[in-house]
Amino acid sequence: MRDPCLAFKNLTLGYAGRAAVHHLDGDIAKGSLTAVVGANGSGKSTLMKGIAGILKPLGGECRVTPGISVAYLPQQSELDRSFPAQVRDLVALGLWPKRGLLGRHRSEDRAAMGRVMEAVGLSGFEKRNIDSLSGGQMQRALFARAMLQDAQLILLDEPFNAVDERTVTDLLVLIKAWVAQGRTVLAVLHDHQLVQQHFPQTLFLARRLVGLGPTAEVLQAENMRQARHFHESWEENAPWCGPDDKPAANAAVETPHAAPAHAHSGAHFHSQANSNVHG
Repeated sequence: MRDPCLAFKNLTLGYAGRAAVHHLDGDIAKGSLTAVVGANGSGKSTLMKGIAGILKPLGGECRVTPGISVAYLPQQSELDRSFPAQVRDLVALGLWPKRGLLGRHRSEDRAAMGRVMEAVGLSGFEKRNIDSLSGGQMQRALFARAMLQDAQLILLDEPFNAVDERTVTDLLVLIKAWVAQGRTVLAVLHDHQLVQQHFPQTLFLARRLVGLGPTAEVLQAENMRQARHFHESWEENAPWCGPDDKPAANAAVETPHAAPAHAHSGAHFHSQANSNVHG
């Protein structure tokens, strides 16, 4: 593969000691465009937070190649839109890596803000309050902020959620322009048809890695079936296996009731009352 931008080595991520992503291995190439897919609760947002450095690994490693800067766009539902701020204030946050949060903006900064606002179709919105924006307008403003960051690795968590079709089309143009510039983009998505049409590579999660590679190969029926198996078998309250307990390569995944007390297969089993999978 091309030079890696990002590498996962037995990566386990979670909250309060409970893992949400287990034993993830793989590489993401520089300049690639990758969709991150999976059912609700499969660990997609957790993975993005781990890459962004918001979550520290419970085990293993998530390594961004040295010298590569990261821009992270969370889900809109995680943002407090009641905060009394204008669009220009939100977009200007993209300058903090260069100027700091309290740094004064220079003339070139103001010119750059004008360019990104025009690029996302928000010229004239600078003084609008963010709580007056539609979902599509808010996402355009977040993309403008990311453009100001000028990062090499861009993480988008559900960028098309609650966004109109025209905005989806416009944002896809921006995403592809980033990739054409040599940037690396990972985007959490639910629409498999959109993924197949626009994203050459896919990372498929079901608390563990189902597939990583060319989209046409990853989104096959067998992987869909396997993902459903792991997701439906997940036991939220099962004890967490150790971060270094990697799954056995050839262990059967279809016979959880036969699993010993701490066996590993494609999922991880513990002999509880119902022999439930916990990830």
